[in-house]
Amino acid sequence: MRYIRNTVAAVATASALVLTGTTATGVAQAAQPTQPTQQPVQAKSLYAPSALVLTIGMGETAATATVERAVTLTCAPRPDGTHPSARAACTELRTVDGQFSALAEETSHKMCTRQWNPVVISAQGVWQGKRVDWSTVYGNPCEMEGSMGDGAVFAF
Repeated sequence: MRYIRNTVAAVATASALVLTGTTATGVAQAAQPTQPTQQPVQAKSLYAPSALVLTIGMGETAATATVERAVTLTCAPRPDGTHPSARAACTELRTVDGQFSALAEETSHKMCTRQWNPVVISAQGVWQGKRVDWSTVYGNPCEMEGSMGDGAVFAF
C-alpha cells in the first residue's frame, strides 16, 4: 500500500512540474505535450448509411470507360454531397427503393440517331446499408438523356 501511495505522489509531483514548466532541479523547460485520451467510438447516426459515387463516362463497360463527370451523393441522415440536386436525387432513389434499373424508362421519348458512341452510367457505394455496384450502357448520349427523362439522379 505504501508503494502505491508513493507512486501516486510521484506522478502528482511530476504532473505539477510539467504544468509549471520546471524540472525537479528547478530548471525551466518547455512543457511536454500530453496525449489526448481516446474517446469510445460512438455511432453518429441511427440511419443506415447511404453514400454513393455516381459517374457518367464514355466507353463500352464501366471498367474501361473514361469518366467524364462524377459526383458524390449522401442521402442519410440528410441529402448532401457534390450532386447539384442532392435532395431531389435522394427522393427519387427512395421512391424506387434504391433500384437504379427502375430509374430508366423502357423506351426513349426522344428522337436519336443510331450513332455508336457508348455512354456508361454507374453507381458505387452503399444504399441504406447495402453495397451497390450498378452500371448500364447506352448507345450514345442522346439515348441516355431520353431514357433518364426528367430524373434527377444522373442529371449532373
